[in-house]
Amino acid sequence: MGNRIELFNLEKHFAFYGAYHSNPTNIVIHMLFVWPIFFTAVLLLDFTPSLFNLPHIDFSLFGVHVSLIFNFGFLFAFVYAVFYMCLDVKAGTLAALLCGVCWIVSSVLATRLGFSLAWKVVLAVQLFCWIGQFIGHGVFEKRAPALLDNLVQAFIMAPFFVLFEALQTFFGYEPYPGFHAIVQAKIETEINEWKEKKQNLLN
Repeated sequence: MGNRIELFNLEKHFAFYGAYHSNPTNIVIHMLFVWPIFFTAVLLLDFTPSLFNLPHIDFSLFGVHVSLIFNFGFLFAFVYAVFYMCLDVKAGTLAALLCGVCWIVSSVLATRLGFSLAWKVVLAVQLFCWIGQFIGHGVFEKRAPALLDNLVQAFIMAPFFVLFEALQTFFGYEPYPGFHAIVQAKIETEINEWKEKKQNLLN
């Protein structure tokens, strides 16, 4: 029961992720690059076969034929969407809609590009976005990415974190009153602990 509660502990997740993304420039870089990484991951998974032989959904969108296949691309986007809604209903629902849009648009793109071209596009975007993020951490944040300390949490939380950060920055969104202040205090504590450990290692 305790582990289940921790899994959906929004304050804990954001305090961890926020401690690695406190520099404004690094945050902007992640806002620009995280969702393209998610999108291209779904795009590559769109070439996997249908799960359990589930039927396709075929329709036309603005004159373009769309074939939605319930494969690993769908499963990937669906798991992320459900997890985000469990974390926070409002922001999570928006994130879930974005996950759904990524799946639908990537399905269209997969059909039009074909695998031989799509994997090259995916590789180029992934390399560009990952390099950008490592520059954000090395040059601006001056701290190694969160994935080096908690790979799973960093990958799962990244798309939601940057969306939540945008909602908070531009619209002042909070899941409940005082959330931002509580998380910010935890982030500052974690950053101070990291700086202290770093200083001790240097000494």
